[in-house]
Amino acid sequence: MTFKFTQTGIDWLVVISPQVFWDERGFFMETYNEKEFKESWISTTFVQDNHSKSKKWVLRGLHFQQNNPQAKLVRVIAGSVYDVAVDLRKGSLTFGKRYGVVLSAENKSQFFIPRGFGHGFLTLEDGTEFVYKCDNLYDPSDEGGILRSDSDLNINWNDYVDVNEVIVSEKDSKNQSFKIFSSSF
Repeated sequence: MTFKFTQTGIDWLVVISPQVFWDERGFFMETYNEKEFKESWISTTFVQDNHSKSKKWVLRGLHFQQNNPQAKLVRVIAGSVYDVAVDLRKGSLTFGKRYGVVLSAENKSQFFIPRGFGHGFLTLEDGTEFVYKCDNLYDPSDEGGILRSDSDLNINWNDYVDVNEVIVSEKDSKNQSFKIFSSSF
């Protein structure tokens, strides 16, 4: 197999490590292989690719789409991030649980985030480039967000930077609490 699929303890949330072939010229790796992903129970058709570049300490998220959720396959091609997914699936046994992983250009790991999750990341280096595939188109009218510093989620951003130093968009600074989000069910 070209990929190692590591379960996270939250159903369908998977860290993926590709096999990297190095030689004197550099490296080669597959970033996606439909057959291998399907054999590992990731049967997703991707319809949109996104790419962002950020300076150090930018925190994007926690984003989700309520009625038109997106599964995402995320990775970093320059720099590094602390990437977090939160289970927002109504009725899930792991509802409200989160999982975080460092993704970097160096480790080349990927993170498969299924539909129904909130997602965010903190850039750990200047010039970090984050790319991801989505299985549903972005719908700005359906976008939602949960506050990055929500005490119920207790995401450990502080392991990387003082939360007061993060750079957040005005829109993300107004995200709702997890309690308000979960009360909508």
